Formats: sequence, C-alpha cells, structure tokens
Amino acid sequence: MNNKKIKVVDLFSGVGGLSYGFAKDKNFQIIAANEILPNMAKAYELNHPSVKVYCKDIKDFGIHDLTKDFNLKEGDIDIVVGGPPCQAYSTVGKRLIDDPRGKLFQEYYRVLKEINPKIFIFENVRGLLSMQKGELFETIISLFKSLNYSVSYKVLNSADYGVPQIRERVFIVGTKLNHSFSYPKPTHKHKESNHTSFYKPYLTISDAIGDLPFIKSGEESFAYETAPQNSFQEMMRKNAPEKLMDHNAPNNNEKLVQIMEQLPDGGTPLDLPENLRPKSGFANTYCRLWWNRPSTTITRNFSTPSSSRCIHPKAPRPLTTREGARIQCFPDDYIFYGSRSDRNLQIGNAVPTFMSIAIKNSILQHISKEELSHQNINQRYHERKPAQIGNKIQVPVLIVPENLGQLSLQAQN
Repeated sequence: MNNKKIKVVDLFSGVGGLSYGFAKDKNFQIIAANEILPNMAKAYELNHPSVKVYCKDIKDFGIHDLTKDFNLKEGDIDIVVGGPPCQAYSTVGKRLIDDPRGKLFQEYYRVLKEINPKIFIFENVRGLLSMQKGELFETIISLFKSLNYSVSYKVLNSADYGVPQIRERVFIVGTKLNHSFSYPKPTHKHKESNHTSFYKPYLTISDAIGDLPFIKSGEESFAYETAPQNSFQEMMRKNAPEKLMDHNAPNNNEKLVQIMEQLPDGGTPLDLPENLRPKSGFANTYCRLWWNRPSTTITRNFSTPSSSRCIHPKAPRPLTTREGARIQCFPDDYIFYGSRSDRNLQIGNAVPTFMSIAIKNSILQHISKEELSHQNINQRYHERKPAQIGNKIQVPVLIVPENLGQLSLQAQN
C-alpha cells in the first residue's frame, strides 16, 4: 500500500466505537466527526484530539465543512462510517426521503451523496431488517444502490469477534471498488458449539471484569482488585491511568438491594421470595447476569435494573460505568464525559471496539485487493533488460515472486 493515508469521516460518531479500529490503525486518518450531543462530542474530542469534531445537527454538516476547513472536495474522502438511530425511521418507500420523521437517515444519505466516498459502513439494530415488514430496509438498500454502490449486508454478533457480550447488529457496506466486500470471519464460538476446535470460546463477564473490585451499592473504588487475569484484561489495562476511572455504583434503595442480594447467578424475579418480587417490569428487568457467560446486550440502561438485565453476577448492585465500558471493549484509559447517565449513554450506544477492529481489518483487505489488481506489472515483477550475448539477443525474463499468490497487506493495529 502506498504511504497515503486512507481518509475517513465519522457520522453520528458517538464516542467513536464504530471508528475505533480505524483510529488505531496507521493506514487510516479520521478527518472529521459529526455528533449532535455536546457531552458525547466532548468525549470524542478527549479521545481523538487530532480529529475535527463538528458538534452540530447532521443537517448542517456536509462537504462544505470539509472544503472550508480541509480544502477537500467530492471524492477526496475514502470511507464514511456511521449509522443514524433507528428510532427516526417511521415510514416506508419513497416517502422516507420527504418525511421529517426519517430525517436522520435522509441526512446520512445526503452527506453520502455529497462526499461520494469509495466505501461506506452503516451499522444499526437487527430489527431494522423487519421494520415495516422489511419495506423500509429494501428502501434503504435501494437508495444506497442509486448512488452506484455495490451494497451487501450481514448480521454480525459481537461475541463471535471476542466481545464478552451477545450483541447482534446489521452492517451494511457499500463499495465502488471493482470487487465484492467480504465480511470478517468469526474468531470465537460458544463453548458448547460443535466447532469449538476451530474457534476460541466466547469471552465471559468473568473474563471481562474479574479484576475489578466487587464494590457494593453506593461505593466507589480507584484501585484494581487483582493483577490482570487474562489477555483481555491485559489489553484493557495496557495504558490505564494509575487510578481506576468510573468504577462507582449507584446508591440503590434498600428494597432493591435486598432483591439483588437474593438473586442467584443469572436469576430472575421468579427466583425471589414472593414478597420481594417487583410489582412491574419486563421479562429481562431485575435480572442478574451470568458470571461465566457473555453479557446480554449492553444498552444505555446498564446501571438501571428496572430497565434491563444488568445486575452484577457477584455483587448486589448493577454494573458500573467502567464495567459497562469493559463489556463494550473500551480500554481503561478511554474517557467518558458528563453525568453517569451521559457516560452510560456514550457506552451503551457504541459499537464494541473489537467489532470495529474486525470490520476495519476486512475493509483494509478489501482496499489492498483493489491496489494489488491495479498495480503495474513492472512494479510486481523485476524485468531483466535485453542483453547481447555474442551474436544473440537475450529475451527479457520476468521474475515472479514465489509468494505472489499470497500477497496481501496485513492489518496494522
């Protein structure tokens, strides 16, 4: 690959989960990010000080910003990543573009059209596939294809890529390169799978947070409980500050603490004495996580037992902000900003960083194939110049590298 950086723009950036893999690879340069929420944008800036963050409504962001600030024009950006919140989708068919309730997607489409990148990555909830009986999804795919992209999609489970969490999301990739995009192959499987000899076992909550103190409701800790117990924890703590950040538990009421004390591993309200069972709630609320399984899907409510399954497997409290960050594979030096609810929103809305790295690696391979196919044959082979030997002319000979069939650029993390 040449030395020119691959330019990326990050839409609906959040704190940088989807673009994390690109930010950590020297082949890429994130030029700009757009995020409307001030505390979310501030967190992005703190973790990506070299990136220009446009904290404003997506409707006000476009190619004019990149031209003004970077002298970039249509076609200069290589990759756009992002996924507008699915809650904005409320109609189908051609009406989507004209309906203000579909405005966020409309703006994503508009920016994509203006910037005209070679590749885009769109991430969203799996439910997008079935919304409006699938008509909405068909409309989205058709709109992307109308911009002359070759479009593919796939539902990926983050647990299959080393994330200690079951999290299924749909990824749509559009490309204008001359060959199809290949999604990353899973590296992990459930330990009870028939194919475990080919894969690593799923990471569990124990693997992810076992070195963090089992503090109680209302407590806080700035020190680790143990040394790193596995390679995941070593990776999370590689550049960690001296003091552990964001490991404080909400101060829950006495009744809720009693409920959390009584729940067994993976337990539900049905496991409680009848006098302790909550009067309301959904099937996954007031439930304890499993210590030796991956977490269920992390949401913004991972510190709120009345809204999600989020009770710590070993302690009578919900997950802390740092534990949620671990389950989303954000390293311990990653900074979140604002109140607890702000920080939990930043974490819960993000794409797990390991999922981003897997997607980035596949994008890098996709681009590398394109470059390999376009390189001049004289750059691939060494040509011996014609030389006269006696009265004979020696014909040029092309020396083919033995590993030509294996040539590919390895991802640099």
